[in-house]
Amino acid sequence: MIECKIGFIGAGNMTKAIVSGMLDSGIVKPNSIIVSAPSKTNFPFWQEKGIATTHSNAEVVNKCDVIMLGIKPQYLDEAIKSFDPVPNNKLYISILVGITIETLNDKLRTQFRFTEAGPEPWRIVRVIPNTPIMVGAGATAYAVSEGARAEDSELVKTIFSAGGLCEIVPERLLNPVGALAGSGPAYVYLMIEALSDGAVKMGVPRALATQLASQTLLGAAKMVQMTGKHPGQLKDEVCSPGGTTITGIHVLERSGVRAALIGAVEAATNRSFELGNK
Repeated sequence: MIECKIGFIGAGNMTKAIVSGMLDSGIVKPNSIIVSAPSKTNFPFWQEKGIATTHSNAEVVNKCDVIMLGIKPQYLDEAIKSFDPVPNNKLYISILVGITIETLNDKLRTQFRFTEAGPEPWRIVRVIPNTPIMVGAGATAYAVSEGARAEDSELVKTIFSAGGLCEIVPERLLNPVGALAGSGPAYVYLMIEALSDGAVKMGVPRALATQLASQTLLGAAKMVQMTGKHPGQLKDEVCSPGGTTITGIHVLERSGVRAALIGAVEAATNRSFELGNK
């Protein structure tokens, strides 16, 4: 059970996913969480869970030990200014796309009111989660700043492991990891929809087609995880000589599906760098 107070700046879908994973796993109580957002649009969701809401970012920062930044990157400067002042004795967890630890450190320092002794090192952890954390099947990677403590890393590991896989990595890998795991669910949803469309075209009812398509992808993913076999080997085991599966694979290869997925990860990675540099 996490005893510290955790505040979320931003009440969007990713914040919902993270908090839902925490609550479902039982590692935190609703009264240990505060969420701030500029509008009341998402407040009913939080209030139904017994979580306090506010329009004041400063209230969240002042009341909480851990501050999770879940806003859009373009709103970061405005959010930090609203803290007033920015305390440097807190743990800041950032899930902002493309924003490096160094950039966040610099932005926090610009708002910090220096004492005669000067500021202590900032405790920052940059995290790349994905929305399946809401159902206990998340894939998260994180990197820590030089000022972060060992217990900060352990806390982040606890929070995000509650909703699935969580691994610490060098920060240089976070943008490509985000392009894979963070954006990846959208690619998979597109595949499920397309497979369902194909089955519907061939006469399968839509509800059944979607159920079978989603279960097929789930089953294939479990085979990769539980057998330890290379995906290519598992693919070959399904492809009988002259059979239906290899015929379908031929169509996928001819259509450039493999290259399109590689390109999607590459493009999303590059976009993360662009967002971080703006």
